[in-house]
Amino acid sequence: MQFPALGRWINGSGQVLKTVNPANGELNAEIGTPSADEIAEACAFAHMTAKSDSWRKLKPHERASHLYRVAAAISENAEDLAQAQMLENGKALDECRKQAASAAATFRYYAAACETMEAALPPTRGNYLSIATYEPYGVVAAITPWNSPLTMEAQKIAPALAAGNAVVLKPSEITTLPSLTLARICEDAGLPKGLITVLPGYGREIGPALLAQPEVRMVSFTGGTETGRAIAETAARRLIPAALELGGKSPHIILEDADIEAACDGVIDGIFEGMGQSCVAGSRLFVPRDKHDRIVDMLVKKAEAIRLGQPTAADTEIGSLSSFQHRDKVEEYVELARQEGGTIAAGGCRPAGAEYENGAFYRPTIITGLTNSARVCQEEIFGPVLCVLPFDDEDDLVATANDTAFGLACGIWTSDYRRAWRLARAIDAGTVWINTYKQLSIAAPFGGFKDSGIGREKGLQGLRLYQQAKSIYLAVS
Repeated sequence: MQFPALGRWINGSGQVLKTVNPANGELNAEIGTPSADEIAEACAFAHMTAKSDSWRKLKPHERASHLYRVAAAISENAEDLAQAQMLENGKALDECRKQAASAAATFRYYAAACETMEAALPPTRGNYLSIATYEPYGVVAAITPWNSPLTMEAQKIAPALAAGNAVVLKPSEITTLPSLTLARICEDAGLPKGLITVLPGYGREIGPALLAQPEVRMVSFTGGTETGRAIAETAARRLIPAALELGGKSPHIILEDADIEAACDGVIDGIFEGMGQSCVAGSRLFVPRDKHDRIVDMLVKKAEAIRLGQPTAADTEIGSLSSFQHRDKVEEYVELARQEGGTIAAGGCRPAGAEYENGAFYRPTIITGLTNSARVCQEEIFGPVLCVLPFDDEDDLVATANDTAFGLACGIWTSDYRRAWRLARAIDAGTVWINTYKQLSIAAPFGGFKDSGIGREKGLQGLRLYQQAKSIYLAVS
């Protein structure tokens, strides 16, 4: 299978990448990958395209028209995109369809932002007029993860294009088909050739070669914290900006006065949707000590009622994990929890049955009896594993919830909005949900504190992320 580079689709002279369906172990596709020379040529071509009149000099409303057409084309081809993602990361087809719709909405949002955002006119301090304009970087490297490629890639490509850049996309080696499908859709919608390049392959090979190219003037990465550190080091040496959306170990909090039933439903969705393979998954649950057993009993019943199955089945609520290797990692963490003294209240094993035996399935797991210092409470598992931790008072709660290297998200369930506001301000997190969880909007900034990243995607800030400010002074004396 080919990939788009150099303004055309090529086979690539690098090694062949094989992608596997994690729900049944079957081969999806064999995809060519680029050599080092082809990566360099692709970045040079993207640079030429970014500097050409066909994109950089378009008026904002003209650039927006391209993005509107892409949004419409994504909607028309949403089933192809959903199927491509499902085949490679095992998500339930219904969830993949929702994410395809989200990708179309993201392109529409940034089309509107592109033609309506204004430059600034700073206050005059002399006999001159000063204007702050915003210019594209040129070529942006976008490196995306495997858990939700449809939404993640749209959230990088759409604002980067709206800002006037060309994008060189490095998708995860696990989920390449959605990226190729999206690139084809963009091309068929009339987007100028060379504005989107896709470089499939293994991150350890493609990533360093991509970031070494002089034409790449900015990098946007979503993924693990350790990889983010390596990218930040490379960007620092090259003096190029890096936007990093990294890991999380998000606290989910149920207070004494919460609607327990609604809160438990939110907790279940917050950790087990998408098999827990989400950076904002609420993986640490804090509950009042005197309500601990009642809440755990309710959560166990709800977790055991979740329908695991093949992603295409109509009654499937959650599918498989993204790969067999990742399932092994999740299993290792659950065994570590046992060794650390934890009690497996639910799950903790693979599901039994013929429909599961060839796939990377794992049962939703709930663990009790640990302290926040346990490794499974400190390290990102990125799977369907929930650790339940009791708290005694608000000071104890805040201190323990913040006792983590991460700071991406938080959920709070309570009927006291004054207390909710106080806690929301006290928790180190880029996003806080009150009486809901994983409610996301393309119009709201998104990012993390501490080791959860640098910069903010989404919203109008998400467009400015891909531009650099320029001050122009015009004398009037």
